Amino acid sequence: MQRERVIDIAEVLRDASLGDLRTLAEPPVTYDDLHDATNRLFDLLQEREVDYVLVGGLAMLQYVEGRNTRDIDLILAPRDLERLPEVAVATRDKDFAHALFDGVPLDLLLTSNQLFERVRTSYAKKRSFRHRDILCANPEGLVILKLFALPSLYRQGDARRIGIYEDDVFALLERYELDVEPFFGELAPYLLPTDIAELRKIVRDIGARIARVRERPFDTGSAPDP
Repeated sequence: MQRERVIDIAEVLRDASLGDLRTLAEPPVTYDDLHDATNRLFDLLQEREVDYVLVGGLAMLQYVEGRNTRDIDLILAPRDLERLPEVAVATRDKDFAHALFDGVPLDLLLTSNQLFERVRTSYAKKRSFRHRDILCANPEGLVILKLFALPSLYRQGDARRIGIYEDDVFALLERYELDVEPFFGELAPYLLPTDIAELRKIVRDIGARIARVRERPFDTGSAPDP
């Protein structure tokens, strides 16, 4: 059995903020500030009995190393968001909202999208973080969400996020050897058939990358002297 990694959410958010050049003009964020804010957020979600699931970069860190994020990503129902006036919503459409809670950025995936509801109810389990247990998307749920996002990112030409999401899928598939075929069945009601076909190509390319890594092609000889 794989040992669960103990993630400190405030530490992750602080380190990601320190490494982001966009924050240089902003007031510095301390660990204590983030620790207090994140604790208040999850305490509030518990007190209001909000059925949420943690996704995004923080969830990824439960399964693979090296990911960082400035945001807390949550799946929750629109009716629950309405019961959280402490969460300051900056932008919102049918299925997504961007918000702040005590200065902590939140990306919210709303269960008005039935795929997000499906991940919330069927692809999540409790995981241990530094100060509490949190219901968190499992590797299968994270792959489904990443694949769902990719067609939109390609249409936007968002190369940076495309690279991040495809690398996330690579890391999860390489470590957990997941059977991806059932995921296409989950995605089919929400994407165009042409989108599914392109995602299959992307997953085949990722599979080829994984195979190449496992073949260790550079182990066949010695490097020349510098």
